[in-house]
Amino acid sequence: MDSFILGEDIKVMCITATEFPDGIERAHIQLHAMLAEKERRRFFGISWRKENGEIIYKAAADEMAAGEAEKLGLETFTIKKGPYNSFYIRDFMQDVGSIKRAFKLLLSQHEVDPDGYCLEWYIGDNDVKCMVPLGPDYQDYTGLNKE
Repeated sequence: MDSFILGEDIKVMCITATEFPDGIERAHIQLHAMLAEKERRRFFGISWRKENGEIIYKAAADEMAAGEAEKLGLETFTIKKGPYNSFYIRDFMQDVGSIKRAFKLLLSQHEVDPDGYCLEWYIGDNDVKCMVPLGPDYQDYTGLNKE
């Protein structure tokens, strides 16, 4: 597990999966089919649990031009800048369950934002960085004892 600072907000356009987890792949396929310039885009998965326990999942890609999401009829979401805990998985398709296990570990940490989300950042075709935002009370470790 690593710490990661996302330096800027990322506006993404999304397709919501019709069900979780079975609709995840379909949502990503639909999104990829709609977009040009795939090799220049960042792709994400964003999920969170509603109060009733249902998990909402959105396949997402960064918006490359203002108004692109509206033109394509896609909803938008802003991935917030700031500190995250992360876990990098190589060749995730060899063990798709590794994503679930990574998020279980990440969400068990005390500094996680209780109102946050789970973020998958797809790197190339094979790797994924699983991330969860840290809460507002999180402070960087400095190694200094302060009173």
